[in-house]
Amino acid sequence: MQARLIGIIGCALTAGVVAACSIDSTQAEAVADKPRKTSASYALRQGESVMLAPGTHLKLERINDSRCGQGAVCVWAGYISYTFMLTSPRGTRNFVLAENMPNAKPALTQDGLTFALEKLEPPEPPAVDAPPPDYRVSLRVTIARIAQTARPPTRQATSS
Repeated sequence: MQARLIGIIGCALTAGVVAACSIDSTQAEAVADKPRKTSASYALRQGESVMLAPGTHLKLERINDSRCGQGAVCVWAGYISYTFMLTSPRGTRNFVLAENMPNAKPALTQDGLTFALEKLEPPEPPAVDAPPPDYRVSLRVTIARIAQTARPPTRQATSS
């Protein structure tokens, strides 16, 4: 009885080894080479935050709209700017994105992430006597592509 049990266990182990060895290497490479998501768009309101990766968060700290309101007479057009706080394992950094503001750009790279403004809601400044609108900014975050690691060469049998 014990010999028969050992024989069954031995057959099961042999079948498992054969099955594991029969996995096609192209299937294993296809799983390893599956493309990773390298960019995404996020829509944020003032005070909202989003997790970009474990331990990496982006928060829209402040929206500053100094654009000339509809129905107003202004000396200059003004601008709208967005102050963000990026928290990552490298620390906390603040940065500003704006389209027409001096010393600011609509896109910026921080800690290997590129942040680019996409859309503002509402796109026009409010009327002079109107309450402040519920601003919402959309931005695209692009992650630097991780360099492909070189695969080790395959072993070939040599004959002597």
